[in-house]
Amino acid sequence: MSDIIKQETGANITPAERTRDNPTFTPRFDIFEKDDELILWGDLPGVSAENLNIDFEKKELTIHGRVMPRSSGTQCLMAEYGVGDFYRTFAIGESIDTEKISAELKNGVLTLHLPKTEAVKPRKIAVTAD
Repeated sequence: MSDIIKQETGANITPAERTRDNPTFTPRFDIFEKDDELILWGDLPGVSAENLNIDFEKKELTIHGRVMPRSSGTQCLMAEYGVGDFYRTFAIGESIDTEKISAELKNGVLTLHLPKTEAVKPRKIAVTAD
């Protein structure tokens, strides 16, 4: 994976102490790299913008929120979608222009745009002839 962004896998992190009865889960994200930006697509079905927090601090992009139960009083025979709190953190390299990070939530998909700094964007070099 690019040095621009690294996923916190938790491999060397001690698990957090469980302090509440609410289940937590880790949403899935796809990461795409273009010449001028990285794009993160997160699958967040059932999440509303009011229940979603995205923060950038100390070189970490944190996505935290809550998925409310989809039905009440009905017995679920099989549940594959996460319900409850979710949390995801990505380490952001210095090649991202953090002042221009933007996010949009549409149809259960969170799209994050992480523009690259001008210094790391590819550029054409003009060739001159005699």
